[in-house]
Amino acid sequence: MEDKKKLILDFMNEKKYIPMKAKEMASILMVKKEDLESFRVILGELEKENKIKKNKINRYILLDKKYIEGKYNKNSKGYGFIEIEGTEEKIYVNEKNSKNALNGDTVLLEIIKDKDKDLKAEGKIIKILQHEKENVVGVFQKNKNFGFVIPDDKNFGTDIFISKKNCNRAKNNQKVVAKITKYPIKNKNAEGKIIEILGGVDEAGVDMLSVIREYDLPYEFPKKVLNEAENIDDKIDQTNIKNRFDFRDKIIFTIDGEDSKDLDDAVIVEKNIEGNYMLGVHIADVSYYVKENSELDKEARFRGTSIYMFDKVIPMLPKKLSNGICSLNAGEDRYTLSVIMEIDKNGNIIDSEILKGIINVKERMNYTDVQKILEGKDKKVLKKYKEYIDKFKLMEELANLLETKRLKEGSINLDIPESKIILDKNGFAIDVKKYELTVANNIIEQFMLLANETVAEKFYWLETPFIYRVHEAPDMDKIKELNKYLFGLGYKIKGNKENIHPKSFANVLEEVKGKEEEKIIANLILHTLKIAKYESENKGHFGIASKYYCHFTSPIRRYPDLFIHRIISKYIDNEYNIDENSKNKYNKLANEYADSSSKREKIAQKVERESVDIKKCEFMQHKIGEKYDGIISNITPFGVFVELENTIEGLIKFENLGKEFFIYDDEHKKLIGEETKTVYRIGDKIKVEVIYANKILRQIDFKKIE
Repeated sequence: MEDKKKLILDFMNEKKYIPMKAKEMASILMVKKEDLESFRVILGELEKENKIKKNKINRYILLDKKYIEGKYNKNSKGYGFIEIEGTEEKIYVNEKNSKNALNGDTVLLEIIKDKDKDLKAEGKIIKILQHEKENVVGVFQKNKNFGFVIPDDKNFGTDIFISKKNCNRAKNNQKVVAKITKYPIKNKNAEGKIIEILGGVDEAGVDMLSVIREYDLPYEFPKKVLNEAENIDDKIDQTNIKNRFDFRDKIIFTIDGEDSKDLDDAVIVEKNIEGNYMLGVHIADVSYYVKENSELDKEARFRGTSIYMFDKVIPMLPKKLSNGICSLNAGEDRYTLSVIMEIDKNGNIIDSEILKGIINVKERMNYTDVQKILEGKDKKVLKKYKEYIDKFKLMEELANLLETKRLKEGSINLDIPESKIILDKNGFAIDVKKYELTVANNIIEQFMLLANETVAEKFYWLETPFIYRVHEAPDMDKIKELNKYLFGLGYKIKGNKENIHPKSFANVLEEVKGKEEEKIIANLILHTLKIAKYESENKGHFGIASKYYCHFTSPIRRYPDLFIHRIISKYIDNEYNIDENSKNKYNKLANEYADSSSKREKIAQKVERESVDIKKCEFMQHKIGEKYDGIISNITPFGVFVELENTIEGLIKFENLGKEFFIYDDEHKKLIGEETKTVYRIGDKIKVEVIYANKILRQIDFKKIE
């Protein structure tokens, strides 16, 4: 078939070709009468591949480079942008050129206006290739003889009409799942039927269940996956110990959050007779239990990553593994892949080794207790762990050395505090505050970073199939845009297209350290940097100024880690001699799994971000009328975003900023009052009152007060 496709495309590429119908083309290409039907099938395949299309008079034409496939991100105002896979370019589409496409749809786009230095390229959707959603989560609004589902996704693009017979006994203001039976045509709404009632809008747990349904998350494991997990022994196979390096006489710790249950990393630091640090990073050998192409492996590959939603976790692996035999639980023998690194007094690795190991964790530590030990103030904790105090002090010493070296080399330390949301017993948000990172957190971060770099570098030079964690340098256009914001605050990212180094960003972050605008600038830089992703080709990691980087340390909750564990094990088992057929096979799989894992990670990040936004809005729904001090975090043509000390962000629309008209200065990213000449810039302090909060819309509005 491919040869015949090429013949057709070559013919249509000829200068003398004019648009033809299928029969005319078949005649010229001397297609036999009995082959005419298969010829039409081939034309249909080329249409599906978006290489040709029929024009208005039903004749075939080639689709040239101005036709692009992409994902449509619709705005609630009607217009939208097309994202092209593999690029960061976004193409603007106005409402009249959107062809009733809905948010998330995959579309075929015609470029109608090329990009210039100030404006994005503009496009026109000519075909909807695939609707992203068949099922939509929303609020049911009931009338006497029919109803509507108003999607939670305010950018979705249409409410969904529900006839009386398709209401499925749903009540007014209930959260529901609607299956679309007819997509919108011209100015008509989509139509659908209710297939699941989730519960009342304010009913406990319905908000998180809504997110799970909205993203069609695999909340439960298939029975065959659970059965396979149940057949795995709770204890390690004693006969396999002889094939592993035995670390069970070492004093090894896990250090995690107090609520963590899937413990996939453990550490130890010692000093040798030369005075060098010996750092051992021991990672759960999940690939020993999750065999290639087993039901467990297929499900883990499909999920790609674990997703964390406060009191709900959607794990990559069943609990039998993630909390059981794969988890490095204290006092239990566990298999590991272990990275042993010898580090000199300057923080340089002078030797390293990757081994298949067996460990027995001495103590299950948490960040809070380790921090108390390092601070030396809590007598109860100090007494409990008195025999290990020197070991944690040594960890702190090494972590500080590694961090100092990393920052000197230009690693970008954004230090943006995460939100800590406190829930009551029913899952409702009762407080929101900053999640304070401690020295204890930093110890684990530095050790994991080093292990990931060490593994990536070793296997890069071995030229093995692998999945790397790639973070490329940002585009100069984005850096120029960032500098517009920074200019008004007195800072600048230095560099040019040929020479942009992470040190330029690190220097600005160092300048603002401890200042009120520190967090704002860190956020601006974060949005300028490219998104890290998985690739089978090593391209380095800009953010941590590293030439080699991978994700090796979390195989319980990330599929790329599990995959490279499998690769590492194969190389160790075969004394690093792998045949070319195996290399070709795993190179292909590395490329495929890197792509699918990046896509699943995007979904997980969206889910986790939306979960946080919902709970922040839920908390603020009870704070209407309360006043807060904040800092302007962004200025846009439609209003001012303000961030509060507790990490919550809201919008002041222009009508709530003051009585006068404000002029938006895009060049310097500021607002100027037309009468009073009052100027608002990013980083300015401002006092606000909460006037609106809606957890369904994920929206918080403030007004400025004197």
